[in-house]
Amino acid sequence: MDAHVRGNYNSGEDFVLEYGELRFTFNERDFAERCEQAARRLGFVGGTLDEPELEDLVNLAVNGEIHEPASALGEHVNDCWPDLVGPADRSLVHWLRRLVFRSAWLDQRVKEGELDVRFDAESGTFDYVQPDRGDEPVELAPEPSWGRVAYIPRSAAS
Repeated sequence: MDAHVRGNYNSGEDFVLEYGELRFTFNERDFAERCEQAARRLGFVGGTLDEPELEDLVNLAVNGEIHEPASALGEHVNDCWPDLVGPADRSLVHWLRRLVFRSAWLDQRVKEGELDVRFDAESGTFDYVQPDRGDEPVELAPEPSWGRVAYIPRSAAS
């Protein structure tokens, strides 16, 4: 019987995500970068966000809403709110949090030697592989797309 206890991801103490016995803590920059990456993966943002936009995205992921938008992204979220919420497992907030957590979980598994990262030259992407299973790729659950209500930063629109 494998008594391996998995470690918790930690890059700082600014933000905390917990799931079951796992407790992941993030510094501000790490968390913001993971939120932006998650929003891109979900098709909700294109391009690079500026500081006020990133502030609104982090605020959305942490608080589940944006009361006082600091940017056009925050205003866009509030304008599109009915399209972004829904059942708990289908809301944009749920998926932002889920992908932030998943990315840290995968990084922690790499750190502990359970997974390796491999570059797939054909697709131009990185995959997580299981070295103890002949480099079998890890199948990640597909995420929904919010492309229909995507926010395009002004810097990407020009």
